Amino acid sequence: MKPQLRFQLLFFLLFSVSTLLQAQIPQVPLEMEFADLTLRIHPQAQREIQLDVDALYRSASYFKLKADRVNLYLPIVERELRSQGVPDELKYLVIQESGLISDAVSTSNAVGFWQFKQGTAEEVGLRVDPQVDERKSIVASTRGAALYLKKHQNVLNNWMTALVSYQMGLGGAKAYFGNQYTGQKVVVVDRNTHWYFKKFLAHKVAYQSSLAIFTSNGSRLSEVQIQGPTSFASLSKQFGVSEAHLVEFNKWAVNGRVPAGSFTLFYVKSGGLPEGPVASQTQPAQPTQTAPTTVSPTYKPANSYPKISGNTTKASQRNQILVNNLEGVQAPANSTTSELSEEIGMREKRFLKLNDLPETENVDQGAYYYTEKKRPSAEADTHVVEAGETLWSISQKYGIRLASLKSKNRIRKDADLRPGMVLNLKEPRKRGEEIPVYQEPVSAPLTPATSPSQVTTSPTQSKESTPSSATESSHTVRAGETLFSISKQYGLSVEELKQLNGIGSQNLITVGQKLRILIR
Repeated sequence: MKPQLRFQLLFFLLFSVSTLLQAQIPQVPLEMEFADLTLRIHPQAQREIQLDVDALYRSASYFKLKADRVNLYLPIVERELRSQGVPDELKYLVIQESGLISDAVSTSNAVGFWQFKQGTAEEVGLRVDPQVDERKSIVASTRGAALYLKKHQNVLNNWMTALVSYQMGLGGAKAYFGNQYTGQKVVVVDRNTHWYFKKFLAHKVAYQSSLAIFTSNGSRLSEVQIQGPTSFASLSKQFGVSEAHLVEFNKWAVNGRVPAGSFTLFYVKSGGLPEGPVASQTQPAQPTQTAPTTVSPTYKPANSYPKISGNTTKASQRNQILVNNLEGVQAPANSTTSELSEEIGMREKRFLKLNDLPETENVDQGAYYYTEKKRPSAEADTHVVEAGETLWSISQKYGIRLASLKSKNRIRKDADLRPGMVLNLKEPRKRGEEIPVYQEPVSAPLTPATSPSQVTTSPTQSKESTPSSATESSHTVRAGETLFSISKQYGLSVEELKQLNGIGSQNLITVGQKLRILIR
């Protein structure tokens, strides 16, 4: 090939690749939505933000590396933000802060996914000590960031200024913005807009597209509750991943060991890795045939559902609360579906359809109803039927469509339900597979020589027992609280608190839930 022709071909290839890369880079629009705001972007600001977007795409390999982390962590970030009533679009801020590197440290000694200094971390309920640093936990740190942002939003009443306050503090934001944007729903982004917010918009534009492009090899982050003290060497055998893998994704364990207490362990599931613990000789496999069993299937306890988040003080109004991460309302009184539909501004037929209700049904005071379509599958894997439950009540509890629940379990009538039945909420039951039944273990009866008053209570009390030296009280769960923080408040162990309230291995509690507490 002649040198001139070779040069022309090389130039053509380089030009084509450049054009293709340019075509893949998302472009900043002149108007966009953010949280509950409409942003009108001035052309000069548009060019400024576009330069940052282009810079994020400059290295294809680096962008893909970060986009893989985005796809791994952002579903969890989104879930935790929504659970605290914070718009999930603020999820892009964590990319801006740390690039989703769990142990990132800034020049000002801010640490972790959301870049908290120790004092601020402790203010939002994160544990930071020589054994555990929850700034390096994607769940705990996101929950803390959500509480921090929501607190500032309550004062500033504008999500743009609340976001900027993450960088300059509440006092700094109040001094910088004054009341200029308080309550505003339309914001003009121009050359004077704070740089931190324009940088955020660049990350939003850059990575909201990558969520659909870079799914890598289908890997996803799995979470499981574990009880310490234990070692990663032991856990690696249990979960079928390497010890180095567990250390990499659990840097919240400062010394590479899990101390005493209950914690969330993270590991990446891809290909054939197991969903949960690998069966061992001391843990028999779950039964698949219909037979009463005292081995509990893995399921999130029913008392954690429905999961309610948002502005619970206005739960009877539309667009205020989420029920299992779906828009919903709480019935303020016993009434007809017609009356409630009219009160919330929705056509009765649509309300009935969304909630799988017949036309003759009434609504019950305090019950939760959906104002958007329920899902074909629930978040939980299974549900153990309790006495008095119906297929409809179970479908409402988890936000799963009634028809889907029936189809997954090949069950059509409430008359076919039995207490203890383990219903599938995600995966359909195989044809011909019978529904297993779970039975609670029966405690050994007291011997005739032992009366109830003579029984010595152990340090870990059962759900129904109360030591004579303690008085029972209750605690209403507030936003941001965990079993760990509540147990510390009352001088209980996490295990005691769980047993008192029948909380399962998932450690799930919800805002507004009343917990039994022992005051010693």
